[in-house]
Amino acid sequence: MIMKKLSDLAKTIRSKNAGVDKITFDIIFTDRDVYDQVRRSKAITPETVATLYGIEQSRIADFVEYDPACAIKFTLYRLRPSGSAGDSDIFGAQQYAPLLDIRIDI
Repeated sequence: MIMKKLSDLAKTIRSKNAGVDKITFDIIFTDRDVYDQVRRSKAITPETVATLYGIEQSRIADFVEYDPACAIKFTLYRLRPSGSAGDSDIFGAQQYAPLLDIRIDI
C-alpha cells in the first residue's frame, strides 16, 4: 500500500456556510475505486473529524457517505452564528484546510 494525502485523491475538498449556525464540508472523488478505498480506510469518520478539528462529536450535525456522487459530506455546528462578533470566517470557506493532509493508505 501507498500512503497518499487526501488532497491528492479527491477532486474537490471544500467548506461553506450552511445557514447561520452550520458549516458544511464536501470531499468529492471522480474515481469510484478511490472513493471506495478512502471509505474502507476509515480515515474520514465522525470520530476522526472530531479529532482533526478538536471538537466534541456532538458538534457534527450530519455525516454522510453519498455513494451516487462519490462524496463524503459532513456538517458542523458553529460555535457562534455566522457574521456575529468573534466569527472569523463568515462564509465558512476557510475551514477545509485540515482535511488536505489526511493520510490514506491506497
